[in-house]
Amino acid sequence: MAEASSFRGVIEFFANIGLYDVVLPFILVFTIVFAILEKTKVLGTEEVSGKMQTRKNLNAMVAFVISFLVIASSQLVSFITTVSSQVVILLLLSVLFLLLVGSFYKDAEGGYLQGGWQTFFMFIMFIGIVLIFLGAVQTGTGETWLDLFWNFISKGEGGDATGSIVLLVLLVLLIFYVIRTPKESGTHNSSKEH
Repeated sequence: MAEASSFRGVIEFFANIGLYDVVLPFILVFTIVFAILEKTKVLGTEEVSGKMQTRKNLNAMVAFVISFLVIASSQLVSFITTVSSQVVILLLLSVLFLLLVGSFYKDAEGGYLQGGWQTFFMFIMFIGIVLIFLGAVQTGTGETWLDLFWNFISKGEGGDATGSIVLLVLLVLLIFYVIRTPKESGTHNSSKEH
């Protein structure tokens, strides 16, 4: 059996001393609450050297107490850990999507693809990111969400629900196509400078 790396040991040491369960949630909650109190000025302002400033000492104390109350509840810490990890995944997916879409732009003037083709490939990249995400997340049985989704669709496990969703999507697309306003092919934007 392979020996664990030194870095893995450091991560496990941090977990054992409560860095992930106590310290990081405390810092996160303190920072967010303090920033909100500073921005909203709920606890008032005071004049210091002729300038109006927020009451940083009160804001810090309230944020400190709220942070301690949050980390005292293991349910809240678990909730914060779960939500923050999923937000990071969403942020990573959005950055990857922007990288893929950005690959179609050559500079600020315009992209390699224009008009409908650009929109089409952006849609394809979005679908690809969603499929990659679904293929990466596994259930307790080891199946991926993509496997579950494919089985739901292909083997008829979705039944009437799947057909209803497809029909609704097609109807919405048809209605959008019928009521859309056609683009004018006017020449008012092509004025010449003398």
